[in-house]
Amino acid sequence: MPGENLTRDEARERARLLTVHAYDVALDLTSATGPAPADGPRTFRSTTTIRFACAREGADSFADLIAPHVHSVTLNGRSLPVDRVFDGARVTLTGLAAENELVVDAACAYSRTGEGLHHFTDPEDGEVYLYTQYEPADARRVLTTFEQPDLKAPFTFHVTAPAHWTVLGNGAETGRDELPATGAATWHFAPTRPISTYITAVVAGPYHVQHDHCTRRLPDGSALDIPLAALCRRSLAKHFDADEVFTLTKQGLDFFHEHFGFPYPFGKYDQAFVPEYNLGAMENPGLVTFREEYLFRGRTTRASYQGRANTLLHEMAHMWFGDLVTMEWWDDLWLKESFADYMGALALVEATRFTEGWISFANRRKAWAYRADQLPSTHPVTADIRDLQDAKLNFDGITYAKGASVLKQLVAYAGRDAFLEGVRRYFRRHAYGNTRLDDLLAVLAETSGRDMGEWASAWLRTAGVNSLTPQATYDADGRVVELAVLQEAPDSHPTLRPHRVAIGLYRRENGTGPLLRYARAEADVTGARTVVPGLAGQDRPELILVNDEDLTYCKARFDEDSLDTLRARLGEIADPLARALCWTALWNLTRDGLLPARDFLALVADFSGAESEIGVLQMVHAWALTARDHYTAPGRRAEAGARLAGVALTELRRSAPGSDHQLAWARFLAATAAGDADFLLLTGLLAGTARIDGLAVDQELRWSFLLPLAAAGRVGEAELAAELARDDTASGRRHQVRCLAARPDAAVKARAWADVVESDALSNALVEATIDGFARPGQDALLAPYTGRYFEVIERVWRTRTIEIAMSVVRGLFPAHQGGRAALGAAEAWLAAHEDAPPALRRLVLEAQDDLARALRAQERDGR
Repeated sequence: MPGENLTRDEARERARLLTVHAYDVALDLTSATGPAPADGPRTFRSTTTIRFACAREGADSFADLIAPHVHSVTLNGRSLPVDRVFDGARVTLTGLAAENELVVDAACAYSRTGEGLHHFTDPEDGEVYLYTQYEPADARRVLTTFEQPDLKAPFTFHVTAPAHWTVLGNGAETGRDELPATGAATWHFAPTRPISTYITAVVAGPYHVQHDHCTRRLPDGSALDIPLAALCRRSLAKHFDADEVFTLTKQGLDFFHEHFGFPYPFGKYDQAFVPEYNLGAMENPGLVTFREEYLFRGRTTRASYQGRANTLLHEMAHMWFGDLVTMEWWDDLWLKESFADYMGALALVEATRFTEGWISFANRRKAWAYRADQLPSTHPVTADIRDLQDAKLNFDGITYAKGASVLKQLVAYAGRDAFLEGVRRYFRRHAYGNTRLDDLLAVLAETSGRDMGEWASAWLRTAGVNSLTPQATYDADGRVVELAVLQEAPDSHPTLRPHRVAIGLYRRENGTGPLLRYARAEADVTGARTVVPGLAGQDRPELILVNDEDLTYCKARFDEDSLDTLRARLGEIADPLARALCWTALWNLTRDGLLPARDFLALVADFSGAESEIGVLQMVHAWALTARDHYTAPGRRAEAGARLAGVALTELRRSAPGSDHQLAWARFLAATAAGDADFLLLTGLLAGTARIDGLAVDQELRWSFLLPLAAAGRVGEAELAAELARDDTASGRRHQVRCLAARPDAAVKARAWADVVESDALSNALVEATIDGFARPGQDALLAPYTGRYFEVIERVWRTRTIEIAMSVVRGLFPAHQGGRAALGAAEAWLAAHEDAPPALRRLVLEAQDDLARALRAQERDGR
């Protein structure tokens, strides 16, 4: 749509011109219930009044609005011709005065894609639930805005909806007008503090709500009382552990108040778990929204609860990093996301029961960063964001996990006390304002006394990941003569960075027992080779770990002796963080084609059963599946899969009854099932004719077992319909759609393709489920005809669908499971012939092409 993709240059010019005083927004959501219109989208009334100043009288500008129809536009009391000033995405404003009032009355469309105001009907009870999701620029689908983060203003909302609903906004409710003639009511909310458009929010529907409060004594002796609410759909209330949510919320608020020195600035703190959510969560001030999959319908592992807690604390950190102080433009997105990722992990470890959080950070979050940082689309932590499409794709592993890792390195570099004092000054100095990188560096330089410019140049303004490898020499008595760390960088991003690292030496006592660290030294690694004098004279180790304690962001490598030790004794490393770091390093070697996939899978077979940390185990399971499906030579794949299934069954039977490990191995068995015996066991567990002591086959696990059975053609439409009858819920429908699309039948694949590519009838959640079922590994011949079709349709999909759906289609349907070299050639040909395609679309194809090229290199290595 013309004007929909706002550029950075346009935003900067508008910010120089305009100062926004206030928004007043009236939404009429009574149209959310009742029959859908026969033609056209279901719409709601949105009336926005904006008061703003213009620095140059007579200048022209524009406001942002995406709506199917605009009733009227009034500027400074003057009615403007809608057909001339509104093009579907922008409202043109000419001849502005020094002070202005704009009123736009529009019919906006409810969303089925999770962008804007999402409309969901619960299949269990027919109730309608609404919520908003805007980042980076979808507030304009609900109200008229100046849609950029640096034009902050107070927002006042008035929402009309069915009277029996719960309606929430960013601000506290100040009043409610009953409308008995219509069965509706209008809720009025207090004006917010100045905030950006993308973090305004409305949640409306017959939600189940629970309340609590958090009281905090402030340094001046006063008390801060924060009202808390937690809500979900009524049909999920039986699964809602609100007490746990409130406990984590209070722990987090206490932690951030203690360390940030700035009282929580947004009054109340509501947390809504909402359906068909595209993200993990969103930091709307006073009204945080989460995907409702964080409410667990069945037995799940501690790692899942820890992941939810981490997300909750990440979003809470945003109340300060992102909401109170906001980046000026999306180039500095990291100023909120990296800090929230780091501070969320810190709070998780130091304020909650999940004291193992740094292990998951090292093993899971950083794996996301390492992958993103080796793609051809890698970028510095502070990025070059030209427009909103760039911004949408930059919510990636670099902005989040690499940035958080870099901050962990910064804390080691500057010192924790200096870092936190800098944070406190940053909040005081820039409260309710917008910042750039230099604003943060200035306060950190003040508090640490260190040169932040040099550090920032190395870590924030360059891309790529370094590799650190130990190099040791020994004397005749087996003592360390010299231990050095070698640093390498890829040719594409050759920067060698300063790393503050800990190097650990590990051995068994008298050649028996677990591998224990017996020596440690910290060092500043700079340049290509750094000698670590503190370890000279130590006894010869069995294992050298160059990034012990995970202080820096790097790919840790091993010398040959250490690699041999890991092949024989990986499971004997006593410290769980050190063991997790070794698993991560071994996986990076596998991805880089330096360790054959068969060797990594042998390590999984030999040592994953002894892994005590459930989060690490589940990550290893995920890596094993990727190694099997993408990095194993095709001729070895069946054997590798059968071996993994055998390990899964052995460990499932060996695990403690009812334990997290037993559940993880049951899921892994479902994911690896490869032969008649595996499928017969899954069928028996579903039917109740087979039993594993302590394993409760609840509804979620039933769907986990049905998916591989469907993909193998062992169950069909009738069985899946019967299962849906047992679980006719929103989750059940997603699972059924996924299973239906997974069946090994050409007509099934054709129908799934058409449902996603040729139609926009499915919601975002069902698009995702259909794609996941369609693109199953092991169905190469069935999927082969779609390689060419994929490259024929992606430009049309990008042009005609919302960016969220287009991204799902382009990523999810890329021919990664079929074609091999032919698919790689097709991707290369498309890129060569479409240099003028939208940059964001090219980036997605380039990333998928690079993943495929990496997989083919790994397969070649594995086949030797």
